[in-house]
Amino acid sequence: MKGNWMKKQQLLGYVFIAPNMIGVLLFFIIPAMFSFVLMFTDYRFMNPNVSFVGLDNFTRLFKDEVFYVSLGNTLIFLLSVPISILLAFVVAVALNKSVYMKKMLRALYFMPYITSGVAIAFVWMLLFQPKMGPINGFLRAIGIDNPPGWLSTMETSMIAIDIIWIWFMLGYNMIIYLAALQEISSELLEASKIDGAKWWQTIRSIIWPLVSPTTFLLLITGLIMTIKTFGIIQAITQGGPGNSTTILSLFVYKNAFRYYEMGYASAISWVLFFIILVITMIQWAGQKRWVHY
Repeated sequence: MKGNWMKKQQLLGYVFIAPNMIGVLLFFIIPAMFSFVLMFTDYRFMNPNVSFVGLDNFTRLFKDEVFYVSLGNTLIFLLSVPISILLAFVVAVALNKSVYMKKMLRALYFMPYITSGVAIAFVWMLLFQPKMGPINGFLRAIGIDNPPGWLSTMETSMIAIDIIWIWFMLGYNMIIYLAALQEISSELLEASKIDGAKWWQTIRSIIWPLVSPTTFLLLITGLIMTIKTFGIIQAITQGGPGNSTTILSLFVYKNAFRYYEMGYASAISWVLFFIILVITMIQWAGQKRWVHY
């Protein structure tokens, strides 16, 4: 009887996970396999003439100047992840204490994460408007005669995108940190006070090590999410001016759906996959030194 009950439970479990597994198969595994085949061809969308080109797409890619620009922009974009995590930790520590309107502040910080990316894009385009935008208006008010052009210049556009992304991810990271902070034993914090530890010593020696698994989670998921980001940058700058905000995910999109070079875009996407894989492996290897479970 027990064996039959276990089999029924296993069958029920398979029924529950079947929709997700079918979705993963249809929208991830099969397209990935198809992309793996395409990267060795010169396939163009709706063009029946397809030929095997071997590694020519990769040879072309590593000679493409836009690829290296996109790679550099992606690395700059990834710098926003640790900055957002650090700021989120500071905000979470502050909101974890007795703060006036604490629940409302938590909701306000988290709202950008659940807001439409297109809406966020238009708001920030107005904020960063060089002549009439409130950000440059404030900078002029404090005595800066020539404020940055932000999204309108190649020199500052990627910095502006980083600022937007830090703001966007801040609320999510803060909520995850708040959950971790509330799991810390209050007796442990009281003991540190009795021992005469300063507030910054408590944060550095007790709170930060105890939330290090959360930091690792946010770092690894944040880097993967950031390197795959597409919508916000497409809505704000479309990779411009020039290619100053074109990151690798947007570079894939442009070649696939603007130039219809599916074979070349597939090769870029697999290079992007290996970059994500290497970054993840480095993090998994390095976490042994600083993550405390």
